[in-house]
Amino acid sequence: MGFSETQEELVLRSWKTMKKDTESIALKFFFRIFEIAPGAKQMFSFLRDAGDAPLENHPKLKAHAVTVFVMVCESATQLRNTGDVKVREATLKRLGATHAKAGVADAHFEVVKTALLDTIKDAVPDMWTPEMKAAWEEAYDQLAAAVKEEMKTAATA
Repeated sequence: MGFSETQEELVLRSWKTMKKDTESIALKFFFRIFEIAPGAKQMFSFLRDAGDAPLENHPKLKAHAVTVFVMVCESATQLRNTGDVKVREATLKRLGATHAKAGVADAHFEVVKTALLDTIKDAVPDMWTPEMKAAWEEAYDQLAAAVKEEMKTAATA
């Protein structure tokens, strides 16, 4: 199924609002991932030695969260224009390799999807509708499919 003009508009409008507060929203996104799946923390090498320090002060987590959240959102906003997920090929290959090496499985993608939708819903509650949820789901599913494809390639390399 393609990404409709209406879906694109919903994604763009919500992203424009969230952009004003990317850092804190991105952190909330990752905290939601860790809330749903506490074991996920162990998949991030830079968090394994974090000890008991509060995660919100972890500089690498903040940087990583922002990078991931912005990439997901930017990819979603360009979906209709480009007809597919627009992440630089080199980035996509790296994502595939990193996720394959970390042992990321389909279930992890579902956790991230749930966390993403929860985060966006909390960030733009006045805009959130079933249509907006469906638009973000479609955008995320397409990005996840592209990363999974690269993971297969990386696994056989």
